Amino acid sequence: MADALLQLAGVSKSFGGLAAVRDVSLALPAGTLSALIGPNGAGKTTLFALMSGFLRPDAGRVVFDGHDITGTPPHLNARRGMTRTFQIVQPFAAQTVRENIAVGAHLHCADRREALARAEAVAQRVGLRAALDQPAGELTVAGRKRLELARALATQPKLLLLDEVLAGLNPQEVAEMVPVVRAIADGGVTVLMIEHVMQAVMNLAAHVWVLAQGQLIASGTPGEVTRDERVIEAYLGPGTARRLARFMPQEAA
Repeated sequence: MADALLQLAGVSKSFGGLAAVRDVSLALPAGTLSALIGPNGAGKTTLFALMSGFLRPDAGRVVFDGHDITGTPPHLNARRGMTRTFQIVQPFAAQTVRENIAVGAHLHCADRREALARAEAVAQRVGLRAALDQPAGELTVAGRKRLELARALATQPKLLLLDEVLAGLNPQEVAEMVPVVRAIADGGVTVLMIEHVMQAVMNLAAHVWVLAQGQLIASGTPGEVTRDERVIEAYLGPGTARRLARFMPQEAA
């Protein structure tokens, strides 16, 4: 795909005898907000690690912004413009929110004063301005999720990989975070998110890839993949799609 910002071609990774990711190929267009979903243990986070350089694939290629970055270390990928978040948020607890965000800003900014100023601008974008001088260790779970997002955003990414940024949030907090993620994409950052909160996926993602047992089994719009029998089987078990079909209203002839 000519306008793809990120392309995977036949990417595979095994740990011992376990194939965690098997022959995955996809093309992520620039300027989009997309999602990678699948049941627990499907290999989603491993695939993120392969994209971003935290793991090297056993086979296949990763191309980002026209460059083959297969096996390239994550700090170099970050300089090219690919940044990821992590499921488990680990801020520098004794430092302030401002100082935490400035760590990300320092990727492209050597001057301390300028990095702190950029941190304030990023905090405004994710709803953390009021907490800028608060120790990061005092933030709520929702606040820490916003901080993780802010630190990644401060690196000025072209592509932002969000690994379950909504996990652990209550419905109100999810509803408040969704427009923050949408605004980031609307601001020109390409976003690919791993997410289990399906309501958010339906509201945010234009395209969805579904991973199960390390393989891509479906792709399409959120509505298309949630109706796909293979996806239903992967989440709910063999035979479920047929059983559910008996209770669904039949379309008029």
